[in-house]
Amino acid sequence: MSTEIDLDEHPAKTKRPYFLTFVGLLTIAGLISLPFVAGEPDGDKMPDIVRFLGHFHPFILHLPIGIFVLILCQEFVALFSRHKPYRSILPAFLGAASAVTAMLTGFLLYQGGGFEGSELVEDHLWGGLAFACAAVLTFIVKIWSAAPGSSQALYRILVLASVGVMTYASHDGASITHGKDYLTEYAPDSIRKLLGLEPKEKTEEIPVKPLEEQIVYADIVQPILNKRCVQCHKEGKSKGKFRMDSYEMLVKGGKEGDGIEPGNAEDSNIVYRTELDEDDEEHMPPEGKKDIEDHELAIIKWWISEGADPEKTVADLDLPDEIREAIGKLDRSISKGGDAGTGDKPKANTPSDELRAKVAELSKDFPGGLTFESQSTSNLTFTGVSLRKNLTDDLFAKLGSVIPKMVTVDLSASSVTDASVALLASATDLRMIRLSETGITDAAIDTLVKLQKLESVNFYGTKVTDEGVKKLSALPNLKRLYLWQTDVTPAAIEELQKALPEVEIVTGI
Repeated sequence: MSTEIDLDEHPAKTKRPYFLTFVGLLTIAGLISLPFVAGEPDGDKMPDIVRFLGHFHPFILHLPIGIFVLILCQEFVALFSRHKPYRSILPAFLGAASAVTAMLTGFLLYQGGGFEGSELVEDHLWGGLAFACAAVLTFIVKIWSAAPGSSQALYRILVLASVGVMTYASHDGASITHGKDYLTEYAPDSIRKLLGLEPKEKTEEIPVKPLEEQIVYADIVQPILNKRCVQCHKEGKSKGKFRMDSYEMLVKGGKEGDGIEPGNAEDSNIVYRTELDEDDEEHMPPEGKKDIEDHELAIIKWWISEGADPEKTVADLDLPDEIREAIGKLDRSISKGGDAGTGDKPKANTPSDELRAKVAELSKDFPGGLTFESQSTSNLTFTGVSLRKNLTDDLFAKLGSVIPKMVTVDLSASSVTDASVALLASATDLRMIRLSETGITDAAIDTLVKLQKLESVNFYGTKVTDEGVKKLSALPNLKRLYLWQTDVTPAAIEELQKALPEVEIVTGI
């Protein structure tokens, strides 16, 4: 008589996982109660540690996504193979733990302020909470079904449900970051039809209106706001409860009060915040975003001072010569036309296939360093921050064919010398250059003074001298100059400041 025992038919007696079940259910209860206990977010009252931890959310959220996709694949393989089901509870535990961590950091990010009043953010918050709870419940069911012979049906159903909720929450999160139509923006009409979306609008050439016929808000002011502000002040991402994607929302303002005061530009919040010192935490745009140009701000202030009417045309308002000139300086992509009042068609500045191919090829030597300023322009930005001292004159010379397209260049803390700066002579549209802590000398300045569009130059920690920097007075558009820890004397700085009274000279004093 055989004495073998089939463990699947006669499972061993094991301790019931009551403690882990209790902890799991307590976690679910805590997660559900969290939004009610914390109340409405108020970023102004939140300590910095809340914002610090919250900013880890975009990094952590990918961990539970990867784990649950792995679990789903494991169960799919086990379901359609002769292999026994995976009994280990470790994947389910890691999935639940990472989901809870992602939810908590996301909640801290939400409490840190900047997303209040957004229905999309609220949906993402509750979607993330539902996923975290589903992940914990999946773990609880797994520890009860881990014993040999136990059914895996309920566990598999919960895995599938968790992945479904995770997908929904992830889609909302992507919509907050990239916009609601991020996935479908370039979908062909056949796919859009399957998804129940409207066909893409056919682009037609619209004649450019003469300047006097343009509506000041719609044709001039709003495009400036779209470029500088709307990315952080729109539906789904209204920082400070302030949206700037429509006239009504712009006037209404946010937590700080009205956005604009028609007839009073100086006291309007959008002007006040823009004119704050860059070191001020309330300065807008925030650090890392390109500041609004002086001519753009002048146009906005003029429009507000003239009453901020959303319907009036340029001809309806008093148009000073300096504002006419400022409108003429607007990028083609902003002003919707050519030179102000000429009726010329805008000149396309989109990157050619040849330029895209060059950038892609050069990116092998400069990973993440060479990028287009935007999707609709051939202007390039370059940073050698990741290369640091490995960026030499010989390596930088490889960029020679695309240097004419560069508008910002950061060579900080690299090994470049005056030879690399000499190559920038062809970058006639260069607006900003950082040469801090490099080996450049006054010879580099001989090249820079030829770049008439330069607005910001950083010589921090270099060997430039009085003789060199005095030549910078020839730059008509210079706005900011960094001379901290250089060989330039206070007397020379004082003389330069007299020659360039509108330029901010940073000396560290």
